[in-house]
Amino acid sequence: MKNLALFDLDGTLTDPKEGITKSIAYALKHFSIEINNLDELTKFIGPPLRDSFCEFYGFSEDKTEEAVSKYREYFSEKGIYQNALYPGTLDMLGELRKRNITMLIATSKPTVYAIKIAEHFKFIQYFDFIAGSELDGRRSNKREVIDYALNSIGCTQKKDAILMIGDRKHDIIGAKEIGIDSIGVTWGYGSQKELLDAGATWVVNSWEEIVKIAVS
Repeated sequence: MKNLALFDLDGTLTDPKEGITKSIAYALKHFSIEINNLDELTKFIGPPLRDSFCEFYGFSEDKTEEAVSKYREYFSEKGIYQNALYPGTLDMLGELRKRNITMLIATSKPTVYAIKIAEHFKFIQYFDFIAGSELDGRRSNKREVIDYALNSIGCTQKKDAILMIGDRKHDIIGAKEIGIDSIGVTWGYGSQKELLDAGATWVVNSWEEIVKIAVS
């Protein structure tokens, strides 16, 4: 049985597609880059934002910082709430809480936004701690986020009692680097192949499977 579960946020607990893609499109328009199909921007969901602007559009460091600033103009006012809980999220969290499993959020999203989302969608009460990145980009690597989350609560659990749950390879790789098991979920923005190639301990298609693994 697992005693502690870390959850990614975007693509795992909530579907942030509308808010994130519209925020990215808003930022790109500032550079005269027009996006006609927002689906093209789902690749931004999951990885650290700065890394994605550099990787997908070849932005310099200065241009990336400008893009992040424009992104947040839209996201902080509108995009943060253009989001939705995945069906079954609250049921899953409730079931894990009944089993006395400690739950943390470990996300590359800035902590201030992650807390606002958890409050707005009324699932903050299930979590003992919410760990994210800093607004200046520090602590955006998933291993760093997981380490920070565990250290912040003074975790004394053995590694085989800890579980990381996420939808992208970054979640799985971060868990492997820490030395804990991981579950890749298929309802988010990473493919089953991406999750398996990254080395997920399990790949699941439903929240019921998460509960079953956690309590077995």
